[in-house]
Amino acid sequence: YRDYILDHYRHPHNFGQLKDADIKDQRGNPFCGDQISLTIKLNRNKNKIEKINFDGVGCAVSIASASLLTDFVTGKDIKEVMELKKEKVIELLGIELSPTRLKCALLPLE
Repeated sequence: YRDYILDHYRHPHNFGQLKDADIKDQRGNPFCGDQISLTIKLNRNKNKIEKINFDGVGCAVSIASASLLTDFVTGKDIKEVMELKKEKVIELLGIELSPTRLKCALLPLE
């Protein structure tokens, strides 16, 4: 993997649970055992992501993807985030992905 993927895996951004979250979600990949929990704090108008954190266990691709994606969506409009496509995650990761690794990369987006 590229250095920045390993860096996001070893030192993920936005890692941990938000205590005052407006939205909580948990997801997993049954094929490889990756588990990710997302906690989201919305702005006062409830239309933008003020803060988003994740925690969980997973491979380098799923953790790096969650780290990069949480950086990317912070401050964005909820509607815009809901319309994100898998291509954006692939672009953020910047690496070629096998079908199995693609499932890992898309776990935070589901």
